[in-house]
Amino acid sequence: MTRSPAPPAGRRPHQVAVLVLPQVVGLDLGTPAQVFGSARTAENEQLYAVRTCTPGGTAIRSADGYGVLPDHGLELLADADTVVVPGIRDGEAVAHGTLDPAVRTALHEAYRRGARIVSICTGAFVLAAAGLLDGRPATTHWGYADRFRRLHPRVRLDPDVLFVDDGQVLTSAGVAAGIDLCLHLVRTDHGSEIANRAARRCVVPPWRDGGQAQFIDRPVPRTPHTSTSAAREWAGGHLAEPITLHQLAARANMSVRTFTRRFRQETGLSPAQWLLQQRTDHARLLLETTDLAVDQVARRCGFGTAAALRQRLRQRIGVSPSAYRRTFRTPATFNV
Repeated sequence: MTRSPAPPAGRRPHQVAVLVLPQVVGLDLGTPAQVFGSARTAENEQLYAVRTCTPGGTAIRSADGYGVLPDHGLELLADADTVVVPGIRDGEAVAHGTLDPAVRTALHEAYRRGARIVSICTGAFVLAAAGLLDGRPATTHWGYADRFRRLHPRVRLDPDVLFVDDGQVLTSAGVAAGIDLCLHLVRTDHGSEIANRAARRCVVPPWRDGGQAQFIDRPVPRTPHTSTSAAREWAGGHLAEPITLHQLAARANMSVRTFTRRFRQETGLSPAQWLLQQRTDHARLLLETTDLAVDQVARRCGFGTAAALRQRLRQRIGVSPSAYRRTFRTPATFNV
């Protein structure tokens, strides 16, 4: 996986260019500056410099009824280490799959020289219109998935995940998933401690796996006695043990068939998928925060053997447990 390396101490911060197009979504616009601006060293040194640009450096209207007055034009992309394209509500890219040739050229030039290209929500339409997503896995807001597929059939769209990291090009789902993706980038660049500290500053969860299901509109039971939450809570406290579908259904006082249907309604996952995700997340936490041997981590998370955990992490994020620990664990603990 190719990454733009984090700058050594004393060097310039990682340069982030936020490319703003007409009808930009307000929350998406503010996310990069908020998250990357919260990523600092123990000495409070800024690790990222976030600047905003528009085509021609002109003011544009947001989708939320206010203007955006940038300090830069598309030339900003020529010096960026990371380019972020926030979501847009309308416009040619979303409506017709077309793009201003100047924007397309600027994105391609940034990509060719190795800049990391990132989209939030419907910003994926811009990357797709530029041809940067052809043949790649990608995601966008689930509500736009059908339109996206019609306009860009060559993109391997997965509308059921929070974000997709395909190396140099990364895409995220709707709205708050952009926060998850930006925190993922901070974690990748600088490790868990700095990413977790940035999350605390932003008052958001420090980690939601990219493969987690989007919160898609689904009918959810409203009364507590019809919920699978008690079974999920119990399972979360017994990850080291074998857990069967019959046990989970019994905890919810349901038949297996009813429980399976209700569980998917509430979580967007099958019980087996959800349990595997919980075990993987717990393994990541233990690798980041403890000195337990890999086989001990595997047993505590219900994988049984180090080989099983190793296989799961390679499938999920493409690295071994030891590589994950080296990448995402740092020795220092910082205060907010």
